[in-house]
Amino acid sequence: MSDLADLYQQVILDHNKRPRNRGRLPTANRVAHGDNPTCGDQCSVYLRLDGDRIADISFDGSGCAISQASASLMTTQLKGRTAAEASKLYDEFRQIVTTGQAPEEISDLAAFAGVHAFPARIKCATLGWHAALNALKGDPVAATTESHKD
Repeated sequence: MSDLADLYQQVILDHNKRPRNRGRLPTANRVAHGDNPTCGDQCSVYLRLDGDRIADISFDGSGCAISQASASLMTTQLKGRTAAEASKLYDEFRQIVTTGQAPEEISDLAAFAGVHAFPARIKCATLGWHAALNALKGDPVAATTESHKD
């Protein structure tokens, strides 16, 4: 395995074993849920918005290592961003997991580039992101991987 692939695998394993920002956020003013019936993943995202900015974020749920690691990493990437910045970051993440092409600058999100080789796992990786975007929109309908083209 190449050094870079090994590094990416370590990032995913670390976020799965030691998830960041896991648990209900008592000060959340937005909540959204996501469900991936194909894999059995479930993810709830809790946001505290300050205007248009994500002042705090957490997630809770269960599922495969990819879904849980992705949700964990997502929370570290979205905290402090505006809704527009979060949407742009999701677009970049989606590009990484669907094509395997990471941006020039190395970021932890690039750890998910290998997911593109396993199309069924793309929905696992994007589930938490869909829930977060629904929370930002104030959409009470649960995000489901069956309704997204990822």
